[in-house]
Amino acid sequence: MTFDLTPEQDQLRDAVRALGRRYGHSYFVEKAKAGEHTTELWAEAGRLGYLGVNIPTEYGGGGGGITELAIVCEELAAAGCPLLLLVVSPAIAATVLARHGTEEQRKRHLPGLADGTQKIVFAITEPDAGSNFHRLSTVARRDADGWLLNGRKCYISGVDEAGHVLVVARTEDSSTGKLKPALFLVPTDAAGLTRSKLDMEIVSPENQFLLFLDDVRVPADALLGESLDAGLPALFAGLNPERITVAAMGAGTGRYAIERASDYTATRKVWGGRSIGTHQGVSHPLAHAAVQVELARLMIQKAATLYDAGRDLEAGVAGNMAKYAAGEAAALAVDTAVQALGGAGMTTEYGVATLLGAVRAGRIAPVSREMILNFVAQHVLGQDKSY
Repeated sequence: MTFDLTPEQDQLRDAVRALGRRYGHSYFVEKAKAGEHTTELWAEAGRLGYLGVNIPTEYGGGGGGITELAIVCEELAAAGCPLLLLVVSPAIAATVLARHGTEEQRKRHLPGLADGTQKIVFAITEPDAGSNFHRLSTVARRDADGWLLNGRKCYISGVDEAGHVLVVARTEDSSTGKLKPALFLVPTDAAGLTRSKLDMEIVSPENQFLLFLDDVRVPADALLGESLDAGLPALFAGLNPERITVAAMGAGTGRYAIERASDYTATRKVWGGRSIGTHQGVSHPLAHAAVQVELARLMIQKAATLYDAGRDLEAGVAGNMAKYAAGEAAALAVDTAVQALGGAGMTTEYGVATLLGAVRAGRIAPVSREMILNFVAQHVLGQDKSY
């Protein structure tokens, strides 16, 4: 067992850290508050190969795994630039395409995902289904010209930046008559596909949307994979990378907040010329948060290692634990940093309160802490299913 990164992974971490710090949290916040996107950072990360580290080399990627992509997510977040679309496009969409797409779909989409010139977002959540994808009401029906999609989706990230959305729908199995999941690559400008922006209390350059699919017609080759049988495995293929990279982004955000607070408390002097960090009432909460972040990072590393080794069942357990741990640690770290900075912690200038909404959302999405506890109780502790 080793906790050391390979030389190549170390180089990747250093390079991404340098890129992130050249832009920094002020860039991230300025873009978010102006209603703009982090286009320059995304484009440069794509040119440098960081967006495609987990994509096979034959499609223009780096040939690495989720371990490498988690490094990218964590280091950009640690520089104050937690990019949600790293999770949605390279982690979910690229993984699903690489593992379950047709050769034509891989050739058409993966090179653009690797170099950042293309983004594909993911649409599974629905207003009435919540975490229960078995209750999805978006339906795809086959006809002579391809497929017709109808339904609604909510909390869909980055639709305004993407060329395609990977829509999870249900189709009728001709052999059983039952509905089964299938994924469709739908152009974001398709007729019948409309969107409504959701106003969120989160400082982020990436927007959330309601999606409405009203008789959206797509050709037969919009179905992801060779047949309908690819639907369920393709759906699950994206879940572990999603949880691992979300966790990495949370851990990076926690590191950023602790670093900001530590720099401030080590130099801020109020009583008797001593820094406020010498007081245990200030330093102990920060130290506690640092411990929680580091523990989460260890579970992220374990989950990514298991996933890249093809041990999907074990990676599912570790990935859920990593997401839980990182969500809690990030929320604790940012809140503790705000408290340590006092009034300064609530200002935009000091750059920690700007992350409060995002880390709070990280305890809810993409899967809530309660559903993860249900999962662990059932699959680790052997308890009966509670829902």
